Amino acid sequence: MIRRIAPAVLVLVLAGLLGWFVLSTNAPKSHFSVKTGLDLSGGTELIYQADTSKVTADKQGALESLRDVIDRRVNLFGVAEPLVQLEHSSAVAGQQEDRLLVELPGVTDVKAAVDAIGKTPVLTFALVQPAASSSVSVGQIAGVTASTSAQPTLIPTALTGAYLKNAELQFGTGNSAGAVAGSPMVLLHFNDQGAKLFEQLTAQNVGKQIAIVLDGNVISAPVVQEAIPGGTAQITGTFTANDAKTLVQNLNFGALPVPIALESSNTVGPTLGGVAYKDGLNASLIGFALVALFMILWYRVPGFIASVALVIYVLITIAVIKVVPITLTASGIAGFILSIGMAVDANVLIFERFKEELKTGKGAHEALTIGFGRAWPAIRDGHLTMLISAVILFWLGTSIVQGFALVFGFGVIASLISAVFISRVFMLAVLPNDVKGAWRWLLGSGFMTAKSIPSVSEPKS
Repeated sequence: MIRRIAPAVLVLVLAGLLGWFVLSTNAPKSHFSVKTGLDLSGGTELIYQADTSKVTADKQGALESLRDVIDRRVNLFGVAEPLVQLEHSSAVAGQQEDRLLVELPGVTDVKAAVDAIGKTPVLTFALVQPAASSSVSVGQIAGVTASTSAQPTLIPTALTGAYLKNAELQFGTGNSAGAVAGSPMVLLHFNDQGAKLFEQLTAQNVGKQIAIVLDGNVISAPVVQEAIPGGTAQITGTFTANDAKTLVQNLNFGALPVPIALESSNTVGPTLGGVAYKDGLNASLIGFALVALFMILWYRVPGFIASVALVIYVLITIAVIKVVPITLTASGIAGFILSIGMAVDANVLIFERFKEELKTGKGAHEALTIGFGRAWPAIRDGHLTMLISAVILFWLGTSIVQGFALVFGFGVIASLISAVFISRVFMLAVLPNDVKGAWRWLLGSGFMTAKSIPSVSEPKS
C-alpha cells in the first residue's frame, strides 16, 4: 500500500510547488510573468518583404545585417521589448520569400513607426575630434589603432559607404604593420573614386581617428598610422573574431542593405488587446471546466482522477510558457485550449480499456495494468502524429501559426505525461484491492449499473 501511495504523495507535493511558482510569478514585473503578443497587449506589427534577388553571395549574412540595422532603428525609436526577426515563407507554391517581422508593443502610430524604420541605412566616415582627455576606440587602419570614449565630436567627410566596394575578414600573419599573427583584421576595399578620397583623408589626418558611422552609431574608430594609397585599408585592433565578423557584415551591408518594401501592417489598441486576452482566458477556463465536469459525470472516480491530473497538466504547460519563455498570442491560447481536449483523449482510451477488463471479472489493479498496456500504442501513435503536425506548422508557418504550434506542441507533451504517468499513479493509490459494493458503480462509466461489473476480491499484497 505504501509503495502505491508514496508516488502519489510525491506528485502532489511537486504539483503544489509548481502551483506556487505559477501563482507567485504573475506580477507584471516578474522575470517569469507571461509575455503576451501584440494581439493581446496592443501595438503595431509591420511585415517587410526583402528583395534578395541581387544578392549573389552570403544571402543569409545580408539578411542578418538588415535585421541588425532595423533592430538599431527600433531601439532608437524607444520601444520597450521590440521584436525584429526574419521569416522565410514556404517554397512549396513557388520561389521562397524572405520577410522581416517587426513588432512594436505599445506603438499605435503606424506612420511614425514606418518613417522611423523604413529609412535607408547610411554609412559615413567622419573625423573624430575628441573631448578633453577622451578618445574613441575600435581598431587600426593600415596601422590605425582604435579606441572609444566620452562624447567626441564627429566631423563629416566626403567619404561615404557609396565608395566602399566591400570588406573582408582576414587573420594577421605578423608581417603586416600592426597585425599580430593569428589576430583578426578587417580589409576595406574602395572603388577608384573612393580610393582617391581615402588616400587624401588619411594623408591629411595621420595620427588622428577616423570614425566609421552606421545610422549615427560609431561602429569603428581607428587611428590613422600613415597615408593609405591604392584603395585598400587594413583595420587591426584588439577585437575578437566575432567582433570583426560583425564589423565586416555592417560594412558590407550597412550602406547598401537588402531593399525592403512594407508588405502589411497591423495595429491593435491596448483596450482591444486586453479584451482579447480576457476572452481567451475565459474560454480556457470554461473549456477546462466543461471537460472536467464531463469526465467526472461520465467516468466517476477515474474521471475525477483525470481531472486532478488535468489541473497538473495545466500547471506544467503554464510553467513551460513562463520559463522558456513563450510569447502568448491569441492563436497560442487556441492551441492551449485544443491541447486540453487532447490531454483528456488519452484518459478516455485508458478508461475504456480499463472498463472492458473489469467486465471480464479481473481485479482493479490487474485491469488497470492491462488497460494502460493496451491503450498505450494508440496513445503513443496519436501523440506522435500531433507532435509531427506541430513541428511542421512551426517550421513552415508564419509567426501567428508558430505561436499556435509551439503552445500546442508543448501541450501535447505535457498531456502525455499527465495521462500516462500522473493518472496511473493516482489510480493505483486510490483504487481498492477489492472491487465490490459501491466501488462496482464508482469504477463504471456512463449509464452502466453496478451489475455490469462483477464483484471481485483480489489477493492481499
